[in-house]
Amino acid sequence: MLGPWKNAVSHEDIEDIFAALRPITIKAMFGGKGIYHQGLIVACAFDGDVVLKADAVSGPVFEAAGAQRWSYEGKRGKVIMMPYWAIPDDAYDDPDQMAGWVRLAFEAALRAQVK
Repeated sequence: MLGPWKNAVSHEDIEDIFAALRPITIKAMFGGKGIYHQGLIVACAFDGDVVLKADAVSGPVFEAAGAQRWSYEGKRGKVIMMPYWAIPDDAYDDPDQMAGWVRLAFEAALRAQVK
């Protein structure tokens, strides 16, 4: 389990996580939820996990913090690595840390928009 939830993440949990990026929009997506800020997807919530968007710039920061990268098994057993990372555990108890991580996700979304 990547986050502190055992079941679906509530709308209120998501609002709390993204307090530093308000306003956010939450939309149903692939059996989960897409989380958007200023029209850009910054995170996904599914199966009790919230994963933040990252890229070549911010991915190493998530990795250095011990976060897990979202992956799934695709066709023929190939592992597909997605550009989303778990929120580091320490951030759940520290609003300032959480704000930093969600801002990194928004920065990655901005860079993806430019491409």
